[in-house]
Amino acid sequence: MADKNDLKSWIVEALAAMGGHAHWVAVARHIWATHEADLRESGDLFYTWQYQLGWAAQVLRDEGRIDKPGRGNWTLRDPLAGGQEPAKGA
Repeated sequence: MADKNDLKSWIVEALAAMGGHAHWVAVARHIWATHEADLRESGDLFYTWQYQLGWAAQVLRDEGRIDKPGRGNWTLRDPLAGGQEPAKGA
């Protein structure tokens, strides 16, 4: 079952699939298209996932993994990173 912590990796995955840059609505569409079943089985997250998506993006910005170059747009700092987490100790 998915939880709000999965949203961070799904955002990175979606941005990587869209060339590293997209409006948050396009990211939400991509997440829905690829993780609909996960979201439907996620309990209360099913009803709050788009709200939680914004908070997950803020955490990614705080971590330096994405930028917000314009209103509603998100950009991966390293588009080649895909959905992979940084190696431990790196």
